[in-house]
Parts: sequence; structure tokens; C-alpha cells
Amino acid sequence: MLGACLVLLGGLALGCRGERAYLTRADDSTGRCTYSFTVASPVEAACPNAGGGPEVRAELASLAARLSRLESRERGAGGSGPRGVEAGGARDSQQAAPAGGLEDAYGELLRAKSRLEEEKGRLERENAELRRRLESSTQEIARLRATRCFPGGEGHDREAVRAPGKAPGWNPQPLTYQELQSERTEVPASRMLEETVLSRPGTEDSGCGELVWVGEPVVFGRADSIAGKYGVWMKDPEPVPPFTRETTWRVDTVGTEVRQLFQYEAAEQLAQGYPAKVHILPRPLESNGAVIYRGGLFFQPRRSHAVARYDLRTEAITAEKEIPGAGYHGQYPYAWGGYTDIDLAVDETGLWVIYSTEKARGAIILSKLDPETLEIRQTWQTNIRKRGVANSFIICGTLYTISSYSAPNATINFAYNTTTGTSRALSIPFENRFRYLSMVDYNPTERQLFAWDSFNMVTYPVRLSQV
Repeated sequence: MLGACLVLLGGLALGCRGERAYLTRADDSTGRCTYSFTVASPVEAACPNAGGGPEVRAELASLAARLSRLESRERGAGGSGPRGVEAGGARDSQQAAPAGGLEDAYGELLRAKSRLEEEKGRLERENAELRRRLESSTQEIARLRATRCFPGGEGHDREAVRAPGKAPGWNPQPLTYQELQSERTEVPASRMLEETVLSRPGTEDSGCGELVWVGEPVVFGRADSIAGKYGVWMKDPEPVPPFTRETTWRVDTVGTEVRQLFQYEAAEQLAQGYPAKVHILPRPLESNGAVIYRGGLFFQPRRSHAVARYDLRTEAITAEKEIPGAGYHGQYPYAWGGYTDIDLAVDETGLWVIYSTEKARGAIILSKLDPETLEIRQTWQTNIRKRGVANSFIICGTLYTISSYSAPNATINFAYNTTTGTSRALSIPFENRFRYLSMVDYNPTERQLFAWDSFNMVTYPVRLSQV
């Protein structure tokens, strides 16, 4: 169709030069329809030769070349006839504009990528520098702790610094002053505290004070199966008959159905691994936040934000109460995990629960509980993030947190006083001997911390002071 149109247009164009043009259509020898046109020359009566004039041949050749180009464009654009060609040209011009816009956008993306790579390199350099400074600070702290004064005697490193066979010489900064500096690093000198004997194990003094020192851990027993990777062990600070202060309790908390509560007549029996009795709890525990107090086991039932009391004499649950809004099953645990969302504690003033809520945005909340009904008596919200600390315990109404559950040289790093409603930073050394501290509780009668550190049941002596 396109070829026919072009032949007609060529005939008309050439016809304008003569007097008249004739168009004929007929089938050729092969049966194909052909179009022919005849134009009379205005100046020539006869053709000079059979091949036609040079001008005509040139025009025909030009027309054939143009026809070939138009057919090629038609096949490339998918159009039919001149309208298709014109539409294809319009589409080409319309597509050219978006293509230019895409090229500009791609260039802008490449420039943004280059800027981000430069920013990433800068942040990596800053991170490396911070790591280097942290490592340097850690080494310096370790050096200072190695030379600090030990309670109850002189430091054993004092003689080690003297060279054999040489008399000690005068030092403008003597070792005693260096050790005093180390001690001041752990306990700020701005708080002049007078040490008392109320923190020594075995005393009957019920006075309260502030924590100023934690001793080295003493191992009492070790779990003999994988279920004891972490757990809880405790004594009742206010036991009821037939139980005594020597009765020791233990729960291995690895597993999905933790129901066994082991009873030992004394800590020595615990060390031997032979319980006097095994209590099967009516409901499984969620984690290792349980405590023994006034003849009852207080624990968080599995997958709940409630606290329950299991009576050790009647072997039945006597009370259960939900903690409003408390996170559970991994919503607001301690840094080591273990579904430690709800942690119970006991101190000189009574029973506590440590938890967090969505409203508190993960900050630690303390609530004082009635040990019989589990009703909340009073609540305090701290500014200490629960996920940011390894564990916590309460002494004399003050919450203390531990910085790390795996670092060998951790610290008691924060304290929140419920009397004043204020918190402060601390740096009291705390040793994680076995590098996986999963449970810490204070026993106000023993005046010690009970802890579970990677299969090991240990205690820490503490020292309190009064202002």
C-alpha cells in the first residue's frame, strides 16, 4: 500500500511538469497488480533514445531510493503508510525526552552512591579509632585493678615491683599513692563513707547501707547436665518450719517444661548433688527469676506476665497476680536473654519484682509486692534500660545493676535509690569467673550475693557502708 501511494505521489509530482498524466492498473505476467503512469513531455515530441532522458532516470532513481528508505522506516516503526511514519517519529521524540531524564537521574544516583561510600569510609575509620581507644582504656583499667589495695591486708604486688637485691629508692609518686588512685577510680572520693560490720556474713545486725565492695566468687556446687547451663539457687532469708536457714533450693532452668525444684538440707548436700526432695511444680517456670521467701517459691509461670506463689509446705500454688503491662517471653529481658523479663528479688524490706513495660520503653521498673496476696504496694520507674545491663539485685531498697554477664572484669555500674528516687553511676569491680552470669540475687540474712555462672553456683561476699 505504501509503495502504491508513493508511485501516485511521484506521478503527480512529475505530472506537474507536463500537460497531462495517465495512470493505469493491470495484472502483470505473474498475476501481481501493477500501477503505471504516463506523462507527456512539454518540449520533446519523441524520446531521444529508448532508455529515456537522463533527468527522468535520475528522478526515478531518487524516487526509488526514497521509497526504499520509507519502507525501511515503516518496517522499523511498525506503522502502515505515511501516518504510521509520522506517528513513529512523534513517538521517537517523546521517548527521547524520558531517556534524557533517566540518564540525569542515573548520574545523580551515582553521585549519591559516591557520597555514601565516602561517609561509610569515614564512619569505619571513626569506629576503628573508638575500638582502639576502648582497648586502651580496658588495658588501663585492668592495670589499675591489678594494683588496687585488697581489703584486710596489704597488696601482694607491692614486693613484686622491687628488683631482687636492690634497696627501694625514693619515688616522687609512691606505690601507696598509686594504689589510692586505683581505689578512688572504683569508689568516688566525693562520697566519704564509713565502713561498718553490718555486711559481714554471720552478723545479726539488720541495719542498711550502700554497697561499696564485692568480693571474689566462692563456688558451692556445679550442675552436672546441660539443663544446668543456667538456673537459680537460693536460701530463704525468713524460713518457716520445717525449713531452716540452711535449707537450700535449686532449679535448673534450661528447657521448655521446667517444673523440678530440688530441696537440700544444707549447702554441703548441694555440693554433693544429692537432693533430699524434688518438688514437681503445678506450672512450669518461665526463667530463672524465682526467689524463696517466707516458706514460698515466688516465680513467673511460663509465657505469662504474672507472678505466682508456690507454698513449700502444702506444695500448691496459693496466689497468682498479673503484673500490669509487664513484658514477657523475651520482650524486655536482661542483656544475656533467657526470657528474663520478670525478675523477683528479696532484701531487708521485703519482696520485689523487676520488669519493664511498653510504656516505659524498656526502662527498669521496680514494684514492691505483698508476699501473701502479691498485690503491688508501690512502683518506681528508673532511667536504666533493662536490655543494657546483664542482671540486677536489690539491697536495702536500692537497685544495683551489673554491666556484663560475660566480661571477666565487669562492674556494678548503676544504683537506683527508691527512697530518693534518684540513680547514679558506679564502678564497683565484679568478677565473672566462668563468663556466663545468668542469675544474681541478694540474701539479706546471709549478707551475700547468690549467683549462677555457667553451671556453677557461687556466692559473693559484699561490704556495705553508711554515710
